[in-house]
Amino acid sequence: MTSTEETLPSLAVSIGEPAGIGPEILIAAWQSRTHLSLPPFYVLGDPVLLAARAERLGIRLPIAEISQQEAARHFPDALPVVPLENCLEDTPGLPSAANAAGTIEAIRRGVEDAIAGLAAGLVTCPIAKKPLYDAGFSFPGHTEYLGALAEEATGREAYPVMMLAGPDLRTVPVTVHQALADVPAALNTELIVKVGAILARDLEIRFGIARPRIAVAGFNPHAGESGAMGREDIVVIAPAIAALRNQGIDAFGPLPADTMFHKAARANYDAALCMYHDQALIPVKTLSFDDTVNVTLGLPFIRTSPDHGTAFDIAGKGIARPDSLVAAIRLAHALALRAGTS
Repeated sequence: MTSTEETLPSLAVSIGEPAGIGPEILIAAWQSRTHLSLPPFYVLGDPVLLAARAERLGIRLPIAEISQQEAARHFPDALPVVPLENCLEDTPGLPSAANAAGTIEAIRRGVEDAIAGLAAGLVTCPIAKKPLYDAGFSFPGHTEYLGALAEEATGREAYPVMMLAGPDLRTVPVTVHQALADVPAALNTELIVKVGAILARDLEIRFGIARPRIAVAGFNPHAGESGAMGREDIVVIAPAIAALRNQGIDAFGPLPADTMFHKAARANYDAALCMYHDQALIPVKTLSFDDTVNVTLGLPFIRTSPDHGTAFDIAGKGIARPDSLVAAIRLAHALALRAGTS
């Protein structure tokens, strides 16, 4: 263990949607701590719910109710849990608005811990939006809420950007959770430049890539065929690439999306900037579904998450794999180490 690791705070992990697989992949990740050499983390959650889920799965789970600073000491022998003020119900596969207050509290407190330096970073288990909306949650999703919390805590603008990072590919969608029919109106040169600049900055600062190469995907088939299949690539994307290059960023394209993700093409760039959700997520999840991590760029703290959802259909059955959560914990730890030595 390095001196940086010795002084690094533990990671905070928010429990996510209690009716999903979050509680059980947390338990499985902690059970794997020794043979996977996982860094210490603590759960922002309800110890009663975690105990109930473990019992449901036939698992003997030692739990230590702790303060943040005690996590590393207890981690080898018990799952460290910082209890929430709001209790959570253990109803696998049956989401309820009654759990919304605790779900939101776990995220908020994780951000507070990360910004205050009580946690090395925040790893978030998946949430379900509908129970939160039913309880009055006003944000489109997880990422937007994180950005708002960061702005509230620091008084500075935070523009969160979603990156999917796998062993063989990193992708960023410029537009995210929007219907495909709405993307052309939402996509503009300024937005592409803003997201591309955040991507380049965080690849350099957080990932340690000295001069990141960013491949920019076209919007239309064949990147528009010189306007024959749509003009967005000419009038929206090409000017954005020129603006990024004027900032000293090694961005190039627009590239036909159907030929930019094979092995030889991927060797030419460090991340792909894509125009919409599925254009970015399909290739990275196809290449490595179990080991891909959702990383939020553009925040004043480290945040990672598994790349999958709540999986209500298998919650409580003991078959959910913790691979993506383990990868998210590992990546958050690696980013925190780099920040601590830079």
